[in-house]
Amino acid sequence: MTDRLMLLDTASLYFRAFYGVPDTIRRGDGTPVNAVRGLLDMIARLTTDYGATHLVACWDDDWRPQWRVDLIPSYKSHRVAEAVAGAPDVEVVPDALEAQIPMIRRVLELAGIAVVGAADHEADDVIGTYASRAELPVDVVTGDRDLFQIVDDARQVRVIYTARGMKNLEVLTDAVVVGKYSVLPAQYADYATLRGDTSDGLPGVAGIGEKTAASLLGEYGTLDGLLAAAADAGSGLSTAVRSKLAAAADYLAVAPAVVKIVRNLELPTLEEAGAQLHPVPGGSRAELERLATEWNLGGSVTRLLEALDLRR
Repeated sequence: MTDRLMLLDTASLYFRAFYGVPDTIRRGDGTPVNAVRGLLDMIARLTTDYGATHLVACWDDDWRPQWRVDLIPSYKSHRVAEAVAGAPDVEVVPDALEAQIPMIRRVLELAGIAVVGAADHEADDVIGTYASRAELPVDVVTGDRDLFQIVDDARQVRVIYTARGMKNLEVLTDAVVVGKYSVLPAQYADYATLRGDTSDGLPGVAGIGEKTAASLLGEYGTLDGLLAAAADAGSGLSTAVRSKLAAAADYLAVAPAVVKIVRNLELPTLEEAGAQLHPVPGGSRAELERLATEWNLGGSVTRLLEALDLRR
């Protein structure tokens, strides 16, 4: 089997599992286990179908880093349940899902699946760092378009996009990103900055939508190139676009730092993190099987164990 690294946008997946599997599935004390079951089934299927030999469940140690909020206060503000001074804000998470997150962490630990987060950073930044450093092909599993910016055919980095569900997974390469948005993956962050993204609370530049953003980047290459043209009275940039960019100058000065994924975090190496997949050893296996019964995880644990057994 050729070595291949899979990076999970873990929260994206367990949210999808929570809403995709009925919450009537509960353990004996009444706690729902639908997100746990769904995530384990996703991991079993994904690692098998895409031939992963290494896996990191990337974690949001801080889902809304203060340094990003300081630059753009509206960043993810619609998802804040409670602002906490001196600590990460509390995200809107259904109680029935919140109760399952410790269970998810426990079963991943027992299965020997590496979980890696970074202080003051999101899972996207962990993914970006590992994908940028990897010496083997990479599959990033996410439902978040922000990660399209790290797709890179030359480095064999793809995105397995889950937005249409696990039955309709889409593999994004350079050509697919261009086909969808008319920009290269390397231009996607600038494209998102110009267009804006309501799901992240990014206002974008008023009057510049997807088509205009793609057209401008097609002509000027980068946001910096576009802003240089706007500052050059002799460039062919229209007066209307110049006016829109000027009105958004304060936003454009800070947005790139918010939108661009961090790729230089200090993280454990894949070896240090224990990213290589392997069959679950006896003691942990027995505990997983016990929890499968106690927590009513059904066949999800069995399917995960079988998937890992293939990594002998």
